[in-house]
Amino acid sequence: MTTTSFAQPTLTPPPTLTDPTKLQSKTVPDMQPFSIEKLYMTRSVGGTTWSPDGKQVAFISNLSGRNNIWLVPASGGWPMQLTISDQRQTQPAWSPDGDWIAYMSDHDGDEQWDIFLVSPKTGDVVNVTVSPESAEEEPTWSPNEKQLAYVSKPKTGSSFEIDLMDIATRHVEHLTPNTPKELSNYRPIFSRDGKFLIYTQVHAAGKDSSIFLLDLASRQSINLTQHEGEHTYSADDISADGKTILITSDAQNGYDNVGLLDIATKKIGWLTNDRWQIHAGAFSPDGKSLTWTADVDGNSDIYTYDLASKRAEALPLKTGVNSLGGNPLPYTRDGSKLLYYHDGADAPSDVWAYDIASKQSQQVTHSLVAGLRSADMVEPYLVHYPSRDGKWTIPALVYVPNNIQRNGKYPAIVYIHGGPAAQTVNSFNRFIQYIVNQGYLVIAPNYRGSTGYGKAFNDANLGDAGGGELHDVLNAAEWIKKSGLVDPKKLIVMGGSYGGYLSMMAVTKAPDMWAAGVPIVPFVNWATEIANEDPLLREYDLATMGDPVKNKALYDDRSPINFVDQIKAPLLLLAGGNDPRCPKEEAQQVADAVKKHGGKAQLKIYENEGHGFARVENQIDAYQRVSDFLKVHVPSPGCGCSIYE
Repeated sequence: MTTTSFAQPTLTPPPTLTDPTKLQSKTVPDMQPFSIEKLYMTRSVGGTTWSPDGKQVAFISNLSGRNNIWLVPASGGWPMQLTISDQRQTQPAWSPDGDWIAYMSDHDGDEQWDIFLVSPKTGDVVNVTVSPESAEEEPTWSPNEKQLAYVSKPKTGSSFEIDLMDIATRHVEHLTPNTPKELSNYRPIFSRDGKFLIYTQVHAAGKDSSIFLLDLASRQSINLTQHEGEHTYSADDISADGKTILITSDAQNGYDNVGLLDIATKKIGWLTNDRWQIHAGAFSPDGKSLTWTADVDGNSDIYTYDLASKRAEALPLKTGVNSLGGNPLPYTRDGSKLLYYHDGADAPSDVWAYDIASKQSQQVTHSLVAGLRSADMVEPYLVHYPSRDGKWTIPALVYVPNNIQRNGKYPAIVYIHGGPAAQTVNSFNRFIQYIVNQGYLVIAPNYRGSTGYGKAFNDANLGDAGGGELHDVLNAAEWIKKSGLVDPKKLIVMGGSYGGYLSMMAVTKAPDMWAAGVPIVPFVNWATEIANEDPLLREYDLATMGDPVKNKALYDDRSPINFVDQIKAPLLLLAGGNDPRCPKEEAQQVADAVKKHGGKAQLKIYENEGHGFARVENQIDAYQRVSDFLKVHVPSPGCGCSIYE
């Protein structure tokens, strides 16, 4: 494949190592004590989509305690609930004629998604897929609104395929049949004239992907990004003339960058050449500019790029995580406004509309309710420490409670993100803000295998799950101990999903380090995990860990269930009854084994939840349990309260 690069690196290079003694506690007079209930009554805002006339925004929110669809004027105002359901909903997409909004919904977190249509005028709802034994995701309207493209996977299968439904007849055609089990197809995008689709085909390991063009007349697919070795190419938008694809790829320099793929020649012209995570957005409706986002060490900015002058400009937005909204596009049809989300340490994610002409932002939703003050929230420090093997510099966010002294008496939580291909970013975290308010420090490391730091860092845990990445987690604990703020006997490890797995690895492989552990929706046994998880995730795990027969010694060594007898810290485990990723049996076998060996383990399974907790009352119950557990086993002198208050 031929590529052309005319972009030069423009973003700040990674900083040097951080001295832990430089951490400071901020003095905040009359600081408000938080409660779990108050923090979890702040609203969560999910996917968004513009109405065709640009006057309304449909968005997902848990205003009612469930993730349903709401409508709000684009200028802001009081939202109106459109769907009323006990089940969670996501990915709304407004039809071009304005008659329907497509969305996804599953049952009690089982991830067997169906696609629904709701009328924004009457609220009438219809399930157009009705398939409990398969998952349908990513609904995408054709330009003439007569068809709906989406991805579909049988419950027993491992590959997502592209399907096309005729809305009038409900007839479904499978556009990409017989995809190999280790591959899946995602993100169907229609050309403006509706003559072809672009989609991205991804290997199960997530380290290699290609962009395909599917001609809707011949039903033939062409690989536009054939390449040697492992590189990721993903399609984000198609130009109005149908000649160019806006893409994100790590092929240029091992970091995600933005390029323009010429369909006729299959050549790529690179627009960015940075050593951070740059992700393409969309073309403006007039085709004169485009957007991308730049994630620099956990803070994200939105850029517009003028194609004629070849100049990029960052939008004047608040520091935090700024990301593009809208489905399928962030722009209104006339290109006058751009929809985006702002999320920061001091306030939950909200929807904003950016006026292109005036360069001003209008807040559309308001999530920070329940009488909370942003001034009482803690802004994290961005720190960097060396890995134990000297191969990497590990970034982390550190939250220091307000109004505490440097007396070495405070507990600290090592808070581990899931994935592992994910990243802790400078966004609002309800539990972290609560527990820091109670006098606990938090360090959230982006261990090797995390996204946001290039392909080499992201690939560094391949075939080594629970190895070097665990040492990165343990080094986070060692680093925070040197701050002079922390009691080394009051260290806590906590995480969800893969972070729950690493929490279990931590308490089994370094048992003397921890005063308590809180694994949330964890897996603990590679053999049972692979046997019971969703087939697509099984392909991912096999690609990551290798053959379970040939690598049996590795599988055994990296399964914390085999070392439960080493655990010294009390555990609190939380799980979802319908979790297809880390089935509840994973947490159950830990609790049973710990008790068998005379240890302390509490287990709570939320039977109407999946991988994580969507219902507000379950979120409140779960994190109140965590709070009570920590205050009993690892109390903080800065708390000034008891579990009975």
